[in-house]
Amino acid sequence: LNEELGQIQYIFSDKTGTLTQNIMTFNKCSINGKEYGDIMDDKTGEPIDLEYKRKVDFSKNKYYEPSFTFYDVSLLNEVNRGNELCDMFFRILALCHTVMPDYSNDGKLEYQAQSPDENALVSAARNFGFVFKERTSSTITIETPTGVEVHELLCILDFNNVRKRMSVILRYKDTIQLYCKGADNVIYERLKPGQDAIMEATQDHLQKFAGEGLRTLVLGVKTLTLAEFQDWKAEHHKAAVSLDNREENLDRVYNIIEKDLRLVGATAIEDKLQDGVSQTIANLETAGIKMWVLTGDKMETAINIGYSCNLLSTDLVDEPYIIDGRTYQEVESQLINHRRSIESHLATLKSTKNVSAPTSAAAHNTRTFSEADILQQEAGMGGAAANNTVSERSLDFALVINGHALAHALEPQLEDMFMGVAEHCSAVICCRVTPLQKALVVELVKRVKNVVTLAIGDGANDVSMIKAADIGVGISGQEGRQAVLASDYSIAQFRYLERLLLVHGRWSYYRMCKFLRYFFYKNFAFTLCHFWYAFSCGFSAQTVLDPAFISVYNLFYTSQPVLFMAYFDQDVNERNSLRFPKLYHPGMVSSFFSIKGFFRSALHGFVTSLILFAIPLGAYHNKTDGLGKVLSDHYLFGSVVATILVLVVTAQIALDTQYWTVWNHVTIWGSVIIYFVLTFAYNWIIGGQYIGSLTTVMQDQTFWFVVLLTTVVCILPVVAYRFYKIDVRPNLTDRARLVQRSDRKIKKSESGLPRPFSGRRSRRSVRSGYAFSHAEGFGRLITSGRIINQESNISGKSWANGISRMKNGQGSRSKKSSAFDGSDRPLAGGTGSLKDRLRLPRPKSHSVGDALIRDIGGRQSTAYHRQQAANHAPLTVQTSTSH
Repeated sequence: LNEELGQIQYIFSDKTGTLTQNIMTFNKCSINGKEYGDIMDDKTGEPIDLEYKRKVDFSKNKYYEPSFTFYDVSLLNEVNRGNELCDMFFRILALCHTVMPDYSNDGKLEYQAQSPDENALVSAARNFGFVFKERTSSTITIETPTGVEVHELLCILDFNNVRKRMSVILRYKDTIQLYCKGADNVIYERLKPGQDAIMEATQDHLQKFAGEGLRTLVLGVKTLTLAEFQDWKAEHHKAAVSLDNREENLDRVYNIIEKDLRLVGATAIEDKLQDGVSQTIANLETAGIKMWVLTGDKMETAINIGYSCNLLSTDLVDEPYIIDGRTYQEVESQLINHRRSIESHLATLKSTKNVSAPTSAAAHNTRTFSEADILQQEAGMGGAAANNTVSERSLDFALVINGHALAHALEPQLEDMFMGVAEHCSAVICCRVTPLQKALVVELVKRVKNVVTLAIGDGANDVSMIKAADIGVGISGQEGRQAVLASDYSIAQFRYLERLLLVHGRWSYYRMCKFLRYFFYKNFAFTLCHFWYAFSCGFSAQTVLDPAFISVYNLFYTSQPVLFMAYFDQDVNERNSLRFPKLYHPGMVSSFFSIKGFFRSALHGFVTSLILFAIPLGAYHNKTDGLGKVLSDHYLFGSVVATILVLVVTAQIALDTQYWTVWNHVTIWGSVIIYFVLTFAYNWIIGGQYIGSLTTVMQDQTFWFVVLLTTVVCILPVVAYRFYKIDVRPNLTDRARLVQRSDRKIKKSESGLPRPFSGRRSRRSVRSGYAFSHAEGFGRLITSGRIINQESNISGKSWANGISRMKNGQGSRSKKSSAFDGSDRPLAGGTGSLKDRLRLPRPKSHSVGDALIRDIGGRQSTAYHRQQAANHAPLTVQTSTSH
């Protein structure tokens, strides 16, 4: 699992709480077609920067919150004048929710909400004078500018990710009203005809809010007659107590009454981006990782947030490709047009590069750095493959698709066409998607592209996506711990993903590949000695080595050096791993270990075994010592071969080790010492078959000459090849390591380090983003009466504990429990659920390190300039069985 972190090619991310802070603030609103929140300049008619405006004073309201900020005093004036539409707007905010009030010991009113959205809306109503004060299982008490109102709670039609809305039915005095809030596209489908003017004005405001990256909700109201409600209540009761298809029946009943709504207005909530998101996404894209954001945003919001967080940039060849068709034919036509556009751009670039490309790329060493060599090494391959790679990376495309179009694009007939467009895009944004669609998108990419994928999210609606990906990362945020519990890794903020992949993931993959290559090499070298000896013993199954040596070769003599290399080895330190994100590329194409790498290790072991068998055989054939005693017996020869084998493979692991620690020294040189100690102890103390053999050969000068000769013959070609490769054909890692060595000798003030990359490249307004999604509501819990008492005020501690259990998947009632238990208590709405993205300014200094930085290629990572504290953020590995 750890090494797969170094092979990620696709990242699928939620937005709210993952890219953003999930800390909501009421920012703007639209009431009866009039916008509030912006301060307009009387002369220019343009909005004034709010930072230079005075905040609205809410201190006359004894329940106001000092932290609440709003700048448009006209809205408060309308409320104070008793504007009926403004009163209705804030009354809906104060009543249509599942928030619970909690009074602290000093009498301060606080709210416990299932999502930050609801908390922000109820707090906004509170500061404007509509204070939600108390809830029981059958009543909701609010305080308005005209006095205290106690509303009888008749039913809660709760929120889920399919409905994308919630409603409450309340009776106040003799009037029964349904208050509803939800996503704009959902509410607009249920509005009463004849509201074209206010609908058009509100839609314009929604488009403006979304373009600024704000989260939007639409509010509606409907007045019900007593007979109409009673008839509907009977249908609701039947659906609530049905044993089969209860959730589907409840949704059908909800749709009956949630229609012919009167549009009241819309809200706009700001959710700021987390720190370091833009830089992290830019560096991950520089590394070659493709980023997909799967969110419930409006399309305009999604595009704006894409520019804000560097997912979309001004370097795109064209504006992001939009797929928003509502029918199969429209989606198919858009996919075909986008694919033709991409192919046209690629053909144009390819013809341009063929004309301007150099005819040859001669070999140059690390002191010349020719441009042709840079292009070839940067792509990590040669010939046509390199040209194709350069062409792909020279063009950036982006795709934005909404939920309606995605439903068609995921059909078997269109999924290949969809992937044909998406695979050319460095960034894809899927907006207005459900949790099931998130999982289906991840599974489609895994199946079609056969790549290693990573999904990251923070809420319960991300669990299906996290489980569908190869690696799941959960962010412990404001929406509970469901995502964390379902994931393989847990981090606190999105920016730590950069270090998790570019440092820890890359190191893990690099170490495992070195471990495997060396493991195969040393065992081929060991095993094939018996194969060569078989030609000398007539294939009699006689082994050349001591049986005891065979038993402990992989246990004592050669195991510890390779294990500690796999624990600690680093080709490039963490600073340069973050500084040069393109070093991550070899893991994406599995260049450190593949079938070719396996056969290379096997061939190396094959040649080594032949050398360390043939040289001792020639030296000890008919060998006698100075006294004429024969030294060519089987035991002596086996001891010589075994000793040389241990020394050669130990010298090889010392040559392979890039990062030396005390433990590496202890295990590598200690393995040689242990070999001699155990061999003498076994033969002399226990009485092995090879007793005295090693002692005898060590007394002869031939032994030491053969050991030295064989070791040099085995190791010298490896050293020569690696020197040639590093000096003549260096790869990105070799260049980075030379930069690393150069940095140790040159002071930072003399190193000519390039200017930091600016993460903000957007040409649009940099604001926060929105996704209409939160966990399934607490309607059943509220109306069940199990936590709150109908006769008394609610207990804040018990409710907080209930919320904690619900967020952690330990709710007191099962998913399929009845929403109606036969009593006269109000009905609670049942809810349904689905299955669940270097060009560097040339410094004046001309040090070797400067030249290498220019040659490594790719945009230099902004993480190099980040505070060390952020670089050393803790990572927690979750022991999960989700995969």
